[in-house]
Amino acid sequence: MRDWDYFPRYVSVAEKRAKAEKKIKQLRKKNPNIEPVVIEGRAIATTWWGKSWNVNLERYADYENRIGRGRSYVRHGTVLDLRIEQGQVTSLVQGTASKPYSVVVTIKELPANIWKKITVACEGKLDSLQELLMGKFPKALNEIFTAQGKGLFPSPEEISFSCSCPDWAYMCKHVAATLYGIGARLDKDPSLFFKLRKIEMNDLISRAVEDKTRKLLTKARRKSSRVIDDSSLSDVFGIDLEDTGPVKTKTRKVKSKTQAKKTAAEKPVKVTRVDMPPIEVVVEIIKNSKEGVGIATLKRKSDFDEKKIYSLVHRLKKQGRIKNVSWGVYAGV
Repeated sequence: MRDWDYFPRYVSVAEKRAKAEKKIKQLRKKNPNIEPVVIEGRAIATTWWGKSWNVNLERYADYENRIGRGRSYVRHGTVLDLRIEQGQVTSLVQGTASKPYSVVVTIKELPANIWKKITVACEGKLDSLQELLMGKFPKALNEIFTAQGKGLFPSPEEISFSCSCPDWAYMCKHVAATLYGIGARLDKDPSLFFKLRKIEMNDLISRAVEDKTRKLLTKARRKSSRVIDDSSLSDVFGIDLEDTGPVKTKTRKVKSKTQAKKTAAEKPVKVTRVDMPPIEVVVEIIKNSKEGVGIATLKRKSDFDEKKIYSLVHRLKKQGRIKNVSWGVYAGV
């Protein structure tokens, strides 16, 4: 048989999936923490962040004729492991060989001048971190975030990659599958995008909070040059003020010792921090934890809403009283 008469054996989709699943089971024995990319349904990505990532890659002429090679690969479950870190993505992709190929994708940090323009543009337009991660923001911000070469998403000049496969092509299908896998992973956790581009997503929210604070102060000054009402003080400075209204006197009923003991046993003792400003409550919770505290824990232990916690954490970081020990986890300094 002549060499040019040889064609590789056809491998069905079911066979590719089975091969990938078998390899994942083998890898889990050595590393239980592997994170394969699993596509559910026909769409690779369904959220704003995931879809925007993929659309950004497909609109560049450098990629449009090559990246399509990775669509079927990622759909067939061949991306066995994918990790997103600051400025870098690593993955294991199952190819024709028995051993999966190693892929490394490096993304340059978002330029400081672009990030500054974006944070200024977000001033007063984002109400919460949840809305940001869900992709629920004004159309004007959508256009700013996705602006070609000037938005949040990287251009080909900011992306470099390598693969251990023998394919000589500029972008092999294993790299292409990894790039699509990033979009699928952003569906699960959009905050990974900010980690990848080395930017602090809280900066976008803090701009909105600062803008609201300025408006509240202006409104308070107009109302009175001497007195700011309690509600404004609470919103601006994050202080829960005690009620200073008239004190109502009540007739004291004397209980017997038996009744007093019974009442004490029935009522659970609840420890509160009524004498502490909210910012000190947050500091106390953070400093009492050796391993660091996340937003969810702060919300549960303080009973503050998420927006207030982010505002307080942002202020404490600026004051140098707390620090990030990992993404979204804070510890005392």
